[in-house]
Amino acid sequence: MISEQDWQDAQLLWDYQQMHHEPRPCSVAIGLGSHDLGVADTTVDLFRRGMMPLIVFTGATSRTTQDRMPRGEAEHYRDRALELGVPSDVILVEPDARNTGQNITLSRALLARRGIDVKSVLLVSKPYEERRAYATGRKLWPSVEFVSASTSMAIHAYVDSIQDAHRVIDMLVGSLQRLLVYPDQGFMIAQVVPPEVIGAYDRLVSRGFTSRLVKAPHL
Repeated sequence: MISEQDWQDAQLLWDYQQMHHEPRPCSVAIGLGSHDLGVADTTVDLFRRGMMPLIVFTGATSRTTQDRMPRGEAEHYRDRALELGVPSDVILVEPDARNTGQNITLSRALLARRGIDVKSVLLVSKPYEERRAYATGRKLWPSVEFVSASTSMAIHAYVDSIQDAHRVIDMLVGSLQRLLVYPDQGFMIAQVVPPEVIGAYDRLVSRGFTSRLVKAPHL
């Protein structure tokens, strides 16, 4: 059972992950693959607003997407964008990435092969992974400016869309843990994490929201 304290702690982690960047025109948007088709929807909305001329959808499959997106997350994102009216010639697909670091590095390599000059990237992720995605991008592609974006919604609305509160809180905890441990592994830049966010994270771990935690040494 999820207690009121659990919800309060989850809200702290949710709020911390938001970067509060104002969308602005960038060289390209990179939509990070996941179970959440809202990433594709938000990328399409940004394209319609003239925020970028080109989209890269990146992602293979994972344990949470192999049934829903058997052809790969990026391919299903592309299908969604085409359904919403985005021209096929402005969408590139990177089908191999299996984590956020690979999302960045493989998308960067794809764009380089196409000879596309990238100075700025609209990095579109799930709402609770904005900061993690941003910190990863800054580490692995330091020559470009990253602008974070995600679907604007409250945590309870997001939980309603996923229909699994425990899973969402597990993912929040996993994302925060990576912000704590990955900088030392060279996977992302360090972020200042306020003490109240650390406290919320520790309480949720103690309450068993641990299915998305990574374990040393294979971080």
